[in-house]
Amino acid sequence: MQKILVIDDDPDLRNMVVSALKSKGYEVFEAEGGAAGIQLARAQLPDLIISDVVMEDTDGYETLTALRNDPMTRATPFILMTGRPNQRGMRHGMVLGADDYLPKPFSVEELHSAVAARLKQHQAVQKLAEQKLDTLRATLSLALPHELRTPLNGILGFAEMLSTGASAFPPLEIASMGRAILESANRLHRMIENFLLFAQIQVLATDPVKIQSLRQTQSAPLRAVGSSTAWKTALEAERTSDLEVNLPEINVAISEENLAKIIDELVSNAFKFSQPGSSVQLAAATASPRGAAAFTIRDAGIGMSPAQIADIGAYMQFERKIREQQGSGLGLVIAKSLTELHGGSLRVQSRPEKGTEITVTLPLAGTN
Repeated sequence: MQKILVIDDDPDLRNMVVSALKSKGYEVFEAEGGAAGIQLARAQLPDLIISDVVMEDTDGYETLTALRNDPMTRATPFILMTGRPNQRGMRHGMVLGADDYLPKPFSVEELHSAVAARLKQHQAVQKLAEQKLDTLRATLSLALPHELRTPLNGILGFAEMLSTGASAFPPLEIASMGRAILESANRLHRMIENFLLFAQIQVLATDPVKIQSLRQTQSAPLRAVGSSTAWKTALEAERTSDLEVNLPEINVAISEENLAKIIDELVSNAFKFSQPGSSVQLAAATASPRGAAAFTIRDAGIGMSPAQIADIGAYMQFERKIREQQGSGLGLVIAKSLTELHGGSLRVQSRPEKGTEITVTLPLAGTN
C-alpha cells in the first residue's frame, strides 16, 4: 500500500484530502503544519507528500526545502497546494524541487489525477534506480575481486621471493622489495577499509533517527582538519610541492574523522589523476549558502566528461582499458555519501584533459 503524507493547517481541507485519498486505498498520514510534517516525513518515509503553501509555523516552501536537503526524503514526490497561484510562486516552488501544483479550489478528480501522475512517475524513477543498483552489483562482483587480487599478488610474490631466496639478493634490493610489499599492503588495507565504510554508510542512511543525531552533535574545525589531512595526503603521494591550502577558521557540522576522510579521498584523487608538477588546490569556495561553508579541491588532471560525471558510482573506473588506475573508484562515492549524510552536498565540475573542481558544502556547526 502506497503511503501519502498530507500537510495543512486548515483542518477542513486536510480532512477532505485525507478522506479522498483513503477512498482510493492509500495509507494516509496527516500533519497540522510544516514542522510536524517534516518530522512525520522523516519518520514514515511516504511515497508522496502533499503540502499547503501558506501555513503559520513553517510554510510549504520551507517544508519542501528541509525535505529536499535530507537524503532520506530528497527524492520523494512533492505536490504544493496553493490558493494564490501565480507564475512567480510556481517558479519558486519548482526551483526548490516541487513536482506539481494543485491550485485551490480543486476537485477530488483533480486531486486523484495529480496523485496518480506523480506516483507513476516516481515508480519509473525507482525502476531506473533499481537498474542502476543491479549494474552496481554486477560491477562490484567483477571489479572487487580484481582490485583485491592486484595488491595481494604483489605481497605474495615479493614475500615468496624473500622467504625462499633472501640470501641471493643484496640489501638494497631486499629493502626495495620490502617497500613494495608495504605499498601493496597499504593499498589493500585502504581498499578494505573503504569497502567496510561504504557498507556502514548504506546502513546508517536508512536510519533517520541516527542521521538526525549525527547532524546535531558533531563539529570539526575546517582549517585545522583540512590542512593537516591534505598535507599528509600530499606527503604520501610525494606531491607536497604541488599542494596549495587556504581554508577559513570555521567549524562545520561533521566529525573530525569524517571530514578528514572526505578531504583525504578527494585530495588523493586529485593527485592520482594529475601529473606531478601540476597544482592541486584546497581552498574556500567563493560563495556559500547561508548557514553553510563550502570548499573546493581543484586539479589540472585528466578530467571527466559530463557522461562520466553522471555515471559516478561505487567501483566504477573510467576508461580502465586506457588508463591503469590505482584503487576501486570508491573514494569519490564515499566522500559524496558522507557529505550528504551530514546534510551537505558535493558538486563535480570537470572537462576532459582540463582538470576537475569538486565543491563540498557542509552546514556550519550549531545550525542543524
